[in-house]
Amino acid sequence: MSNPEESLILVDEQDNEIGSCAKVDCHIGDGKLHRAFSVFLFNPEGKLLLQQRSESKMLWPLYWANSCCSHPRLGEETEDAARRRMHEELGVDCEIRFLYKFVYHANYGTTGSEHEHCWVFAGHFDGQLDINQNEIADVKFLSPDELTQAIEANSEHYSPWLKLEWERIRQDFLDGLI
Repeated sequence: MSNPEESLILVDEQDNEIGSCAKVDCHIGDGKLHRAFSVFLFNPEGKLLLQQRSESKMLWPLYWANSCCSHPRLGEETEDAARRRMHEELGVDCEIRFLYKFVYHANYGTTGSEHEHCWVFAGHFDGQLDINQNEIADVKFLSPDELTQAIEANSEHYSPWLKLEWERIRQDFLDGLI
């Protein structure tokens, strides 16, 4: 489960490891640049699984985000971490593929920030979800067009990383994913 004292991997702009820091300390103020990942899971109909973040999240509670996102642990490969968290949050075990990585910084009012070197993965699954209620308030499936329209109509309901990642996926990867 998510633990505010868990150590995250601090990185530089080129994603070189430069140390570690408690999760909560990585997210207060302007945040510290750390490694993270996002996973986009599509069902057989080509719809994307979105999760609504738990109300208990420090940053962006109850916002809609991609299927799964989190951080690798010290010494853990990023793809292994993504698969671990997919299982912990969604009860899903499926193959994923690396798409790209990027750095972003977003402030959540005065509460804190995300400052992440984020690895983006995508995969396909066909099965039942086992939702971790401590991490996720709700889930929904949207077609690519529905997601794009929803973000355009109600941008304030979607996490900043989802909006950035979805734009890049739409432009560079979507044809190979659905």
